Amino acid sequence: SWQHVDHAGRLILPGFIDTHVHSPQLEVIGSWGAQLLDWLDTYTFPSEQRFADPEQARSGSNDFVDALLAHGTTSAVVFPTVHKVSVDALFEAAAARGMRLIAGKVLMDRHAPEALRDDVDGAERDCEELIARWHGHERLAYAVTPRFAPSSSDAQLAMAGELLARHAGLYMQTHVAENRAEVRWAAELFPAARSYLDVYERFGLLNERALLAHAVWIDAADRALLRERGATIAHSPSSNLFLGSGLFGWAAAEDAGVAIGLASDVGGGTSLSMIRTMAAAYQVQALAGTKLSAWALLHAATRGAATALGLQHEIGSFDAGLLADVCVWDWAVGPVAQRRQQIARSPHEKLFAWITLADERALVASYVAGRLRHERDAPAPTG
Repeated sequence: SWQHVDHAGRLILPGFIDTHVHSPQLEVIGSWGAQLLDWLDTYTFPSEQRFADPEQARSGSNDFVDALLAHGTTSAVVFPTVHKVSVDALFEAAAARGMRLIAGKVLMDRHAPEALRDDVDGAERDCEELIARWHGHERLAYAVTPRFAPSSSDAQLAMAGELLARHAGLYMQTHVAENRAEVRWAAELFPAARSYLDVYERFGLLNERALLAHAVWIDAADRALLRERGATIAHSPSSNLFLGSGLFGWAAAEDAGVAIGLASDVGGGTSLSMIRTMAAAYQVQALAGTKLSAWALLHAATRGAATALGLQHEIGSFDAGLLADVCVWDWAVGPVAQRRQQIARSPHEKLFAWITLADERALVASYVAGRLRHERDAPAPTG
């Protein structure tokens, strides 16, 4: 029998889709003072080394997916760590909750601490085993995951391209052109490549299931290549602001026909909340000379992201036949937001005020494939 739940007066939306986030990095959110390359050395790499421990990987992964659901995110494209156990733990946690999750073992065989480096043959074996176990299992998909071009050798990037060619339907996720020092470093390491993005093209890593985080410092030729390959930019505005990386050219990417998904990029990003991410995207684009509508922002966190992932038949909207990944929100929490919503007239004004003023505290409930998985004010689990 169907249970009737009345949410009259509330906002009911498809669950948000985070197109780029790091599961081991919850504990480094809001760490002071670094730009990308020293951020990795000072904060990220020490945190990721802890996920070599199966117990840490398990508890950290459970906390992470529960945190996603508590922020109204029901699907995500995730970087765990270089350790195989971190991938197993993350997929197990997502499968237990019925979530649509895309992830893969981070590939990193140079320019990283010894405890976080793999080698080409061992990484390939790990990937093959993980693909066999998880890719297409329930709502899970595997992503070939070079951290970024500078931390993989030519041989490892070539192996990653071969994996993509060998297995139908795999995703590819990485970082590109986030920060100017990183772009210069990539140019030194790969002198034959036309651009940082071209490194991935040369190794066969760009296709319609490729997600590239950031892409702040790309040019018109890069955008044309992204469009041609059908690849998606995972725009990470709060991270770009926090690490001082730069202002992403949304209008230029959109004009070039490149797909854009929104991403929290926690821990460089400062919140798992896709509402706060939308608000940051609006601010980044305002500085860049573009005023994004509330509809454009919401689209990039729901249907737009689903379409970019080739999953519009499953998630991202309320079209018939999709799975019921649904979140229920209050329009306003607290006197300022309540007053603002009383004054707002048009649907666009109401939604934009909500994007600007709301956060995860407005979340009432998260449903994954029709099952209640998070509820505000629910008693905390005991034991």
